[in-house]
Amino acid sequence: MLLNLHVKNLALIDEIEVEFGDHLNILTGETGAGKSILLGSMNAALGNKISKDMIRPGESYALVELLFHIEQPEILKKLEELDIAVEEGEVLISRKILNRRNICKVNGTTVTVPKLKEIASMFIDIHSQHEHQSLLHKNQHLKILDEFSKKESLDIRKRIQKLYEQYADIKHTLEEDYSDQEKIKRELDFVLYEMNEIQSANLQPGEDEELEAQYRKMINSKKIMEHLHAVYHITGYDDAMSAGSQIGNAMREMASAGQYDDDLASLSEQLEAVDGIINDFNRDLSSYMSEMEFDEQEFYEVEQRLNTINGLKSKFGATIEEIFGYYHELEQKKERICNFEENKETLLVKLQEIENELQAECENLTEIRKEHASLLCQKMIEALRDLNFLDVQFCMEFSKLPHYTKNGWDEAVFMISTNPGLPVRPLNEVASGGELSRIMLAIKSVLADVDQVDTLIFDEIDSGISGRTAQKVSEKMAVISKTHQVIAITHLPQIAAMADSHYLIEKRVEGEHTKTVMTGLNQEASVVELARILGGVEVTDAVLESAKEMKELAKRTKKY
Repeated sequence: MLLNLHVKNLALIDEIEVEFGDHLNILTGETGAGKSILLGSMNAALGNKISKDMIRPGESYALVELLFHIEQPEILKKLEELDIAVEEGEVLISRKILNRRNICKVNGTTVTVPKLKEIASMFIDIHSQHEHQSLLHKNQHLKILDEFSKKESLDIRKRIQKLYEQYADIKHTLEEDYSDQEKIKRELDFVLYEMNEIQSANLQPGEDEELEAQYRKMINSKKIMEHLHAVYHITGYDDAMSAGSQIGNAMREMASAGQYDDDLASLSEQLEAVDGIINDFNRDLSSYMSEMEFDEQEFYEVEQRLNTINGLKSKFGATIEEIFGYYHELEQKKERICNFEENKETLLVKLQEIENELQAECENLTEIRKEHASLLCQKMIEALRDLNFLDVQFCMEFSKLPHYTKNGWDEAVFMISTNPGLPVRPLNEVASGGELSRIMLAIKSVLADVDQVDTLIFDEIDSGISGRTAQKVSEKMAVISKTHQVIAITHLPQIAAMADSHYLIEKRVEGEHTKTVMTGLNQEASVVELARILGGVEVTDAVLESAKEMKELAKRTKKY
């Protein structure tokens, strides 16, 4: 159940914090006091769209927090699967609305909006004023039936969805890839063309890297040769001032000096070693320069080969290995196309196998749906009679679609007659706005018996009703609140009188600021607010007495 609501800086709300009780929680207030803003804040916390313009003027953010207490083991297990840690059954959902982004958290863990919606849908169901209009769309009727039969139909619906996806994929493949013979021939021609283009290149693993290194070397060879020629000029023997020539001169002078002093022999040997090193260096340098001579024809061939390889890379893969991988895919594709008839037959057999399974599952689902439709309609008739549809007839009319869908092949429509002697007709053809509200309430009351959602919120479910019908609606809401927490916004005294917890929403002006406030009412204050709803502007003693009587009557009606 919803324990606590905290709203800050949202539209006219400065800050509101309220604790909700068990059973029936009623919210009342003057038109324009901010009841819709309060409901909007709850919707925002549960993942629905909200504009940044809803941030209170002068503030940088808005915040909505909902604190729930969860006891159902199935829901706690689901939360654990979603990596949401729960302690003592408490779940805090928060949404912070900023100018450029929203931050959604569940028990302190940041979650995406879709995940927030998934989590919130397990504990709370909000019925807004426009939701009953969805009953005018017949596709909603089957969804309601499936929700009613969820325990028995969920697994089979999942199997049908999986089978349908396989069925649709194979059918799409047959229609797209195997129906146009000319297209298949063109595709084979293109595959062969690409294979030939790769084959004719005769690629070798790693050759691109070798060629690129060679190409860079050839591009720079002229500059390299200029520098090397300068080096050889300095170290060689062709010039009298070169290092080689000068070392030779030094050796001759050292030999002459050695004739007079034997101790110079070691120095002479060192000089000879230097001469040997320079000789070796010049020989290696000369060899390198000979091999590096620039060849225009070779440069052209390397450049053309690289252009060929890079052209293939731009089409088939970033590396030679990826091009080889693509070629392997082309081989497989060629084999599939060449084995066209065999593959087509294999797919047709597979399609028939899946269709047989799909058909059997759809038949089973139809049987389950019709069985539960009978029970749903029986419960709906009882619920509608409780809501002052005294002579109502209600049933579901089934038809079979000419094709499969991920939800089976059923189409189902709610049929209703609210007047004696008139045949049932589709709901969208006969129900008025006020009737739709009551029909939706009946649906919610029936579904409440089979789902695990603990908290139901109704936004002016009393739209378009009054008198005895309003009393019946209030009694039905009280019945629902025996097993579920119900929070309802209302303008009707009959519904307000049923409150187990009553809250007043008001708009107050403080200085230059207007704000919405929400106050929990005790028994006496609840009677006064009920009298205001009954009497309008002037609350007389007689109206107060009537309000007290309504509260007493409601208390006796509830019996809990």
